[in-house]
Amino acid sequence: MRRIFVGDIQGCRTELDHLLEEVSFVEGADVLYPVGDLVRKGPDSPGVLSRLMDIDAQPVLGNHDLRYLARNEAVDSAHARWLRAQPIVRVMDDVIMVHAGLHPLWSSADYQNIAAEEDVQFAVSVRYCDSQGNRPEVDWPAPELPFRPWYDFYEGSHRVVFGHWARQGLVRKDKVIGLDTGCCYGKQLTAWIAEEDRIVQVAAG
Repeated sequence: MRRIFVGDIQGCRTELDHLLEEVSFVEGADVLYPVGDLVRKGPDSPGVLSRLMDIDAQPVLGNHDLRYLARNEAVDSAHARWLRAQPIVRVMDDVIMVHAGLHPLWSSADYQNIAAEEDVQFAVSVRYCDSQGNRPEVDWPAPELPFRPWYDFYEGSHRVVFGHWARQGLVRKDKVIGLDTGCCYGKQLTAWIAEEDRIVQVAAG
């Protein structure tokens, strides 16, 4: 089995299909792990959700997914039910998947119990913070110290796979992989195949 993590799809069904072709995705053998923001900005959110459900994808929720649900934007009730059933964080033996980031003060026991609204919002929207998890008022322009990218404070043993940060693009470090490469802005849709430690990208459009 291969685990294929994919960055923010944002309703870009065509690019999702191209990416699945490019990685030679095999249903029943491979598992797709989208890092959140499955919907909203691209042209075919319902198509993306149908495709992900068909292949039994295992996503986490992003800020746009939560907004999609809160505003009742799903045109199919089955899509809404499926989205609501997805977690904020997924923890595997070697990988943690979250849409935006992890709080510096959270322990490994906290990752699978994200329920409080402030914790959910941190996990789906953080970019910069300080060592205590305080966030700046704005993320752009980049804030001054003590604010730094959230992963500068991460000290866990798992590798963290995340999205949400299209402006930063692909991030590949020892302990973190950021996969939001701005597909909905005309750039790329990006996947990381964990078992091969390989990045695969398809162009938007």
